Amino acid sequence: MTSLRTLGSSGLTVFPLALGGNVFGWTADEARTFAVLDAYTAAGGNFVDTADSYSSWAPGNEGGESETLIGKWLAARRNRSDVVVATKVGAHPRHKGLSATTIKAAAEESLTRLGTDHIDLYYTHFDDPSVPVEEIITALDQLVKDGKVRAIAASNISAERLQASLTFSEREGLARYVALQPHYNLVSRPTYEGELQDTAARAGLAAVPYYALASGFLTGKYRPGTTVDSARAQGASKHLESERGLKVLDVLDRIAQARGAEIATVALAWLAAQPTVAAPIASARTVEQVPALVAAAGLALTDGELAELTAASA
Repeated sequence: MTSLRTLGSSGLTVFPLALGGNVFGWTADEARTFAVLDAYTAAGGNFVDTADSYSSWAPGNEGGESETLIGKWLAARRNRSDVVVATKVGAHPRHKGLSATTIKAAAEESLTRLGTDHIDLYYTHFDDPSVPVEEIITALDQLVKDGKVRAIAASNISAERLQASLTFSEREGLARYVALQPHYNLVSRPTYEGELQDTAARAGLAAVPYYALASGFLTGKYRPGTTVDSARAQGASKHLESERGLKVLDVLDRIAQARGAEIATVALAWLAAQPTVAAPIASARTVEQVPALVAAAGLALTDGELAELTAASA
């Protein structure tokens, strides 16, 4: 059985691969969402990541569709206590930014959609430099004190603002960030490696990277001369234009073949082995995509394989 990982100082223990909920209510309808969540939890998964804004970008959607479907699934399966639910605040069309009043109102709506009395991990989705970190942390701390949130985290934040937030929390004895959700994968490393990763490491924060498969590029289905029918094809295929992207695919192909594993599994295993990373996030819109994702939790790459991938993606 795959061993769970602890998220920083939170006491929350999670499966080393988080299931992304960005496709729920967008490219995955209710039946498909339920099937994917069932397949993920049947494989031992317990960590579901969403946001109040998912999927406001889709025609006809207003945001909250993903949370609503996850809430319906939790109610239908009666498994709320078995699942670590992470959601985010700050990007919903009706609740943009991180003022104290926005955080409070958005959290109440997320709780209602999820059909729960608490959120396990609550992220600030995008930092809001117009609001002092003191106001943001105080508002999040109140949610923790009220029992509505178990632990807090940040996404899309600079090392400076992250450190300022941690310093304020520690000085005032308020809830402090336990996790960080950076944009990080084999072909997008500078966004996290360096000052941000160092700050997270010093503070004992767990990293839960998004775009772990580079919008699908690291599944290996995007190749020179191929066309993929996917809502995320544009984001993925841009990596084909770089020599590094092709080099990474080449090494992934070789290791995957040698290990009898899917390319996506190897890419996620590399990410899971990086300093501070607790659980990469990957989403699946069909049940068939789930096994390659959860298999990463059981694939330990050798030092040589890790070094080869790191060199190819440098």
